[in-house]
Amino acid sequence: MTEMRLVFAGTPEPAVPALRGLIESGRHEVAAVVTRPDAPAGRGRRLVRSPVGALADEHGIEVLTPAKASDPDFLARLRELEPDCCPVVAYGALLRRKALEIPRHGWVNLHFSLLPAWRGAAPVQAAIRHGDEITGASTFRLVPELDAGPVFGVVTEEIRGTDTSGDLLGRLAVSGGQLLLATLDGIEDGTLRAEEQPSDGVSYAPKVEVDDAKVDFAAPALAVDRLVRSVTPDPGAWALFRDERFKLGPVSPVDEEGLAPGEIAVERKRVLVGTGTTAVALGEVQAQGKKRMAATDWARGSRIERGERLK
Repeated sequence: MTEMRLVFAGTPEPAVPALRGLIESGRHEVAAVVTRPDAPAGRGRRLVRSPVGALADEHGIEVLTPAKASDPDFLARLRELEPDCCPVVAYGALLRRKALEIPRHGWVNLHFSLLPAWRGAAPVQAAIRHGDEITGASTFRLVPELDAGPVFGVVTEEIRGTDTSGDLLGRLAVSGGQLLLATLDGIEDGTLRAEEQPSDGVSYAPKVEVDDAKVDFAAPALAVDRLVRSVTPDPGAWALFRDERFKLGPVSPVDEEGLAPGEIAVERKRVLVGTGTTAVALGEVQAQGKKRMAATDWARGSRIERGERLK
């Protein structure tokens, strides 16, 4: 099999297994990497390379960091590189037609859902929040319409009852990276053809904002559990306690009734909060200005009064 010349586009940690797999396979040449510009991070707010960019640096691979993928200098350099194909995983910027037309095999995107379900920025969060039992990853050819291109292949993954979006995305990043490599192999040797997505079953998963992660304890316990897991670790579930933001780790639905929505009940070995149905037991929590800790430790130090609530 003749190796393809690739320019890989990606930014966050979930894109790293795919890039590492391509580099270590030796089946194709990764000529360059495209990633989001270095961003300020940490207490000192110093500029930090993206995880994908950092891996490329380790391997001596050229790193391109255009402010926009439509930047003329970036497009000119991409043409000079003459990629056969551009694999992309969670790059984080819109790719316009001028960029899409450069590689002869187009841009092949790894997306963490079973398309056409959950097109958009947050497919893993959406799958957990809506109670899906099965999800997966898809490779498809990028087209101007959002995540609507023809699909090359899929892998499936069971959503476990305790999965956070971080847990699930970690598994999909690995299996999806293997799928991406197999897809590129199939494109190069001519054995793989993309098939158009069906017109029914389309759903969308927009980016999850901080306000979307606020817990509504009037919802059923199952919905509270799913919401919290879906936004863990990012952007993180929260509610208000004594008018200050209170962060919540995953909770556990329990068969306890009698608590009003948001009402807190402190027991010796657990802290319960009422929902629209039965209660949930809190796991780790983080009060304003405090470190993360077990809910029982937080409750002991906070001297919860009868009838106090998370709102």
